[in-house]
Amino acid sequence: MTTENFADLLEESFALNSMLEGSVVTGTVLRVDGDAVLVDVGMKSEGRIPLKEFGVGADAQVVTLGDRIDVFIERYEDRDGMIRLSREKARREEAWIQLEKLFEKQERVTGTIFGRVKGGFIVDLNGAVAFLPGSQVDIRPVRDVTPLMNMPQPFQILKMDRSRNNIVVSRRAVLEETRAEARSELIGQLKEGDVLEGMVKNITDYGAFVDLGGVDGLLHVTDIAWKRINHPSEALQVGETVKVQVIRFNAETQRISLGMKQLESDPWEGVGAKYPVGEKLKGRVTNITDYGAFVELEAGVEGLVHVSEMSWTKKNVHPGKIVSTSQEVEVMVLDVDPDKRRISLGLKQCGDNPWDSFLTTHAAGTEVEGEIKNITEFGLFIGLTEEIDGMVHLSDLSWDQSGEDAIKAFKKGDMVKAKVLDVDVAKERISLGIKQLTKDPFEEGMAGLKRGTVVTCTITAITEGGIEVTAGDGVPGFIRKAELSRERSEQRPDRFAVGEKVDAKIMQIDANSRKLSLSVKALEVQEEKQAMNDYGSSNSGASLGDILGAALQEKKASTDD
Repeated sequence: MTTENFADLLEESFALNSMLEGSVVTGTVLRVDGDAVLVDVGMKSEGRIPLKEFGVGADAQVVTLGDRIDVFIERYEDRDGMIRLSREKARREEAWIQLEKLFEKQERVTGTIFGRVKGGFIVDLNGAVAFLPGSQVDIRPVRDVTPLMNMPQPFQILKMDRSRNNIVVSRRAVLEETRAEARSELIGQLKEGDVLEGMVKNITDYGAFVDLGGVDGLLHVTDIAWKRINHPSEALQVGETVKVQVIRFNAETQRISLGMKQLESDPWEGVGAKYPVGEKLKGRVTNITDYGAFVELEAGVEGLVHVSEMSWTKKNVHPGKIVSTSQEVEVMVLDVDPDKRRISLGLKQCGDNPWDSFLTTHAAGTEVEGEIKNITEFGLFIGLTEEIDGMVHLSDLSWDQSGEDAIKAFKKGDMVKAKVLDVDVAKERISLGIKQLTKDPFEEGMAGLKRGTVVTCTITAITEGGIEVTAGDGVPGFIRKAELSRERSEQRPDRFAVGEKVDAKIMQIDANSRKLSLSVKALEVQEEKQAMNDYGSSNSGASLGDILGAALQEKKASTDD
């Protein structure tokens, strides 16, 4: 062979070797030499692979003479004249080729999460290393990924870039696809009344969302348990597995309403027999509102103590100032409505009614003493016990003064005496009177006086409409202008004077206004009729003047006697 031919062959050999660098070839194991495996790849030199690339410990691959293996040619010759080979890179290259095929077909790949890096995790795809972003681990945020580590599982390739040796995968995409399949299957079979198991996915103020395996259902707070639950977190926690029943299902909107309490017996069944009206029992305060307090009688059965039934005496007080949450109280059943699932309870009925107690010791007419607690435009409130007050109305303050004038003599804090007029237990009212402590001067002055009686009056005041007078023992009265005389010319109030006495006839007794209505005119008419009867007749021929003169003369004579 000529020198020229040898040079051509040598150059051709170098060119061939250069082309093989960076490629995967199949070689034969010649021997294991210390920490390396020598492989014949069909070239003039042997190839060398570090033994550690075949694994360590229990996962190590056993290599024997004659084994055929795929290797990656890194460099044709090193300083020792050996070809540098890599088993690991060969596997990685194989994996890349296989992964590219799967990526084109959008098929899932199997991998193992084996490490954590900033923003995500490292996944081994049978030799190729891929990046799993934290957002692509699961459908929901995962706090602890430890259970998912070192476990073969499916992934979806999102992106591949061979030049940058970059692969991005997603576990979430696989779960969503599986979830969609499961959702379709579940929706197709779902019906009201089904009992399912699910996992609490999320908790809100109004309920919890339960993952039924591909589809979510709402478990409203009122359907978690028969007893009162103020917030779902009191009974549930995220991640908890629960058994639920489908209580409503809308196939069009795919909205699912779930219930847990429906799987338990209804405590309201037979509640009327268990809690008869009038029975006293103990319960626990579960909730307090502006209008009352809810008391739990048993798990799932609550009754309402309305604010009006909380205390005999504490009116217009917030229920929270009478009872507190979780307090055990004794209550009485006032009403039961099983259909509306309502029980009305009373708290005050379990204690003595102070109005009843007062009535037993203070009948009408009893004299009491107390402190003026309040003065209003319609009367005085007097404290009778530590709990109850009585009221003296304006009209019961004085016999001879108006209420507006009489009330000016009292002030808050004064100790006063009064008489019990009436005790109304139903309306929780006690009526008192101060003027009733003394006799009614009107009634005393009216002794012997009645309608038609002629009395001598003393004029106390002159008005345009008539004259004010007192009769008998100071009983007030009034003679209207038209009743001052039978003669119109004499019907003038100004012809009378205060202090002057005048006889008049009682026409009316007004007990409400406590006044007499009197008439001079009626008395004159009465006297004229009497004179006619006594001194004249229809055929005597005597004149009216003669008759009246004789009558007056007789009256004068009797007066002189």
